[in-house]
Amino acid sequence: MSEVELILLTEGENCTLYSIQFASEDKSEYERFYEKFIANAKLNPDLFKIVQIVDRIAEHGALERYFRYEGKHNDSVFALPAFSSKLRLYCLRLSDKILILGNGGIKNSRTYQEDDSLRGYVLTLQKFEKLLKEEADKGTVTITERSIITDKTLKL
Repeated sequence: MSEVELILLTEGENCTLYSIQFASEDKSEYERFYEKFIANAKLNPDLFKIVQIVDRIAEHGALERYFRYEGKHNDSVFALPAFSSKLRLYCLRLSDKILILGNGGIKNSRTYQEDDSLRGYVLTLQKFEKLLKEEADKGTVTITERSIITDKTLKL
């Protein structure tokens, strides 16, 4: 079991962006994704397209058109970008106003299930969403229209 925190990245008028951070790490999953590819000249254009989309989402909302559906029918896992790219960033789109950015990687396979690291990022988000819902049912997490309120570290 790992301890994980919900980290507020930015709170815009149309969308609040979060990421998750494991207690064993000094950076959020989104920061780790960014740092993995920032020095890679070949992947820089794809990384910057994703960063631009994240900025647009913060400004306009987590509208469906920005995302590629990736998870199962009973979860909120999506990927950025929705267009062809060598990179995938996985996230939880809870609504048009709440987005949790996860981690991601280079897409070398047809589906994320065929790649161990990509599958791991998706599974982490699926587990985190399930945990959020359980904690919301218990009353230890409150999910409003535009925010997630919790004062505790969650165990994933």
